[in-house]
Amino acid sequence: MKSFFTVLFLLIIQIFSAQEEVYANGIFNFEENKAQKIFTDWTRIRQEPNVNSQILDSLQTNQPIIIIKKEEKVLMLGERTANWYKISYQKGNQTSEGYLWGGNLAVGYRNKNGYDFLFGLTKTVDRKDKQFNQNFKQNIASVKVVEGNTLIDEVSFDTGSGESLSFGTFSIESNHKLKNVEFSLKATVSGEACGIAAYDQYILFKDKKLIALPQLMNVGDADVYYHSEEFIFPNDKGGVPNAFIFKMEEMEKDDKDKEKKKHALKTYLWNGNSYKLK
Repeated sequence: MKSFFTVLFLLIIQIFSAQEEVYANGIFNFEENKAQKIFTDWTRIRQEPNVNSQILDSLQTNQPIIIIKKEEKVLMLGERTANWYKISYQKGNQTSEGYLWGGNLAVGYRNKNGYDFLFGLTKTVDRKDKQFNQNFKQNIASVKVVEGNTLIDEVSFDTGSGESLSFGTFSIESNHKLKNVEFSLKATVSGEACGIAAYDQYILFKDKKLIALPQLMNVGDADVYYHSEEFIFPNDKGGVPNAFIFKMEEMEKDDKDKEKKKHALKTYLWNGNSYKLK
């Protein structure tokens, strides 16, 4: 009987341990032997992969590093969950090694016209849904433009909950024929399951400034429901000069499997420096 209760006790411990296990967000999955960049300014480099370990150094935004090894240890800060990584980096003529938390790395980075553009997540904040009177957690991301180690400009925007952080992309696009715009950037985060929202954030770059456009959200649940949002730019079919059009489509099936659809269009005027709703 004693051995039975011992086994039962160990089984209960395993169940609770499994429930408390934390898994890293896929957006922070960085490959070994690959180059990455520091996103969070003055990121701490530690002797061991934990927050209580000795601090060996701190690295600035845009510092190149090499991923040596992905550690099994995971740390959760707010809604951001990432593995620890062993890295190497160079300062002057000296090459050093240490450990950092993956949430401090850029999710994506690009270079154009002598500037470095970095996309990453910065923090989790508390939000309140006024319609349903409920509190929820919201991740905040940002895009930075950097020249060397000097921050030129930065814009921040929401990216949903941790469930939406399975994948992330960051790209440079054309100026979409918008006056005075050099080019645009597009940062995207998305989930991997039905019903999990994906977020697209367009950012215009002009005169060393970043201008974030209204955020786009897309979500679907099999063939029962979908909500899609997109921009129609001047260079797109149906686009108009000096403006971009917000287009929304939504479909939901009722209990009788009948589709109910909604559509909406909003036009934002662009004067070469800023935008406003028409």
